This record gives sequence, structure tokens and C-alpha cells, in this order.
Amino acid sequence: MALLLSPKVTSICSIVLCALLLSSCATPPPQNPEDVCEIFREHRDWYFAAKDVRDRWGVPIHVPMSMMYQESSFKHDAQPPRDYLLGFIPWGRVSSAYGYSQAKTMTWDDYVRETGNSGADRDDFDDAIDFMGWFIFKTQKINSVSKWDAYNQYLNYHEGWGGFKHKSYKKKGWLVKVSRKVDNRALRYSAQLKSCEADLNHGWLWRLFFG
Repeated sequence: MALLLSPKVTSICSIVLCALLLSSCATPPPQNPEDVCEIFREHRDWYFAAKDVRDRWGVPIHVPMSMMYQESSFKHDAQPPRDYLLGFIPWGRVSSAYGYSQAKTMTWDDYVRETGNSGADRDDFDDAIDFMGWFIFKTQKINSVSKWDAYNQYLNYHEGWGGFKHKSYKKKGWLVKVSRKVDNRALRYSAQLKSCEADLNHGWLWRLFFG
């Protein structure tokens, strides 16, 4: 005898099934995040998205990639720690940051409004790295920080343009250390990319016969 389900139960089952399918299709973080060549070989579409950002915003690939690693370890659904009321009652998150770029809601909304990218999602790599390219581009305009200066770009990214102007990072020794780490990684990514970019630029047909 066939099992008959009410429309309500069927709808709930459909929603659960869709959620499971979406979670199973989520892009996993790269296995070797210390090597940008390995990152792009594993997720080749990420390389072409990063190239588009370079072309659109004039931002060198190694800078946003280094910053993204620091922000989310390339996890699509990364979130900041939970906040607790009275020390033990869960009370939301410490900030609204979310996704690959850990963009806060208000800044993300500014990006969407200014670029017209109304369908952008913070858990989509292409959108997240384009957001970072936009932010780096604006940082140069607002605070005269070179797009190649990963150290000061990251300080702007963390503190905001106003915070950077007022040198809020001067009271945060830990942040200065993290920014140095981002800068060193960016330099390493830059050197690595020079060794593999020609190969990454080849199409799938070339790789099939010569790769």
C-alpha cells in the first residue's frame, strides 16, 4: 500500500532534501592553502574569478587571496565566534561578518549598491573576491594605500577606512602582527603565482593533450 503524505509534510521533506543537496555541493576549502598554485589547481574556477577581479579593479591576485585566507581559511560559510549574555546564554554573533571574505552586512550592502551586483552572495567565491577587490580599490582612493600593500590594506580591511585614518590599530599589537603575517603570505603567493600562472591560463583542451 502506498504511503500517502500530506502536502505540508511533502513540502517540509522537499525543503530538507534541497538543504542536504546544497550542503553536499558546497566547495570544500583547498587542501594546501599555503600554496596559491595548489589552491588554483584544485579550484581552477577560483583562478579565473581572481583574474576577473584583477582586470576589473586593478588588484593583484595575491593580495585578496592572502587576506581571504586570513579571514576565513577559504571556508564558504565562515562566521565569527558567538556572543554570550551573562557569559553563558548564546546571543548571536560578535559581528555580522560572514562567508569567504568575512564581509559585514553593512559594508556588503554598500558593495552591492555601488556595483549593482544585486544577486551577490557572501558564500560565493566569485562574489566574495570581487567584494575584496572593490574594497582594496576604494582603500587606495580613500586612504592612498597601494593595492600591492597587503599590510596596510589588511589594516584598512579590519579597522575600516575611518579607523585606519585615526590609527586605531596602534593600540592593537596583535592586529599589527596578523597584518605582517598577511603581508608575508601575499609576498609568498606572488612568487608562487609567477611559477604557475602560464599553466593556469591554458584551457582544458591544451591541458588534455599537453598537461
